[in-house]
Amino acid sequence: MFKLFILFIISFSPAFAYAIWIRNTEKYEKEPWNAIFSSFLWGASIAIIASLIIEVLLEIPLASRIYDYNIYSFVTAVLIAPFAEEFAKPLALSLKIVRKEISEEEDGLIYGAVSGLGFSATENLFYSMAFLSKGIFLFLILVAIRTVGGCLLHASATAFTGYGYGKAILERKNLLSVLPFFFIAMAVHSFYNFILSFELIGGLGSIALAILFAILCIKYVRNKIKTLDRIKNI
Repeated sequence: MFKLFILFIISFSPAFAYAIWIRNTEKYEKEPWNAIFSSFLWGASIAIIASLIIEVLLEIPLASRIYDYNIYSFVTAVLIAPFAEEFAKPLALSLKIVRKEISEEEDGLIYGAVSGLGFSATENLFYSMAFLSKGIFLFLILVAIRTVGGCLLHASATAFTGYGYGKAILERKNLLSVLPFFFIAMAVHSFYNFILSFELIGGLGSIALAILFAILCIKYVRNKIKTLDRIKNI
């Protein structure tokens, strides 16, 4: 139990620190903590369960049709996982406690990113439990990669769908208007998985490229939040 508690702290502390960082990107009218926590909790619990169910339902017919492991891995990593996860995570914005706080375009970016961070926290917990068997040195390296790359990727990708959802609410548009943003989120997630899963430029090079990609994505998201926040309050 003590080991599990330590792994929980290792997995959740960085993700929640990132959530505070994202929330504080806004200078004006910062989002209330109860809505931030609800979005994070959704990502860390319901979104995990929902995405797993969707992935299993999609993988069952896939397994009976694709016998080549490499092709199967490609489809699951680059298509199925991004679809399932990017569908489940931004549903946090439909929570009443979150939805009522969406009053500016940047709010969707923030709540989407926070839900993504909640998801990455639980995902990192699962991964860290598996990493223990690889020895302390590899464990620390792999956890560090997940803490930076995984967290920032999930935050960035889901922020895009959150942005589209927030715009749909504020502009009273049909939810179909969110689809282009959802496809962007999927593309970001898919590209990250592609880099890591298929070692685009070799092992360490692919890891470095994936982390750089995640950092650039979160930088874009934070700059977008700052710009919208500034424009709204000039």
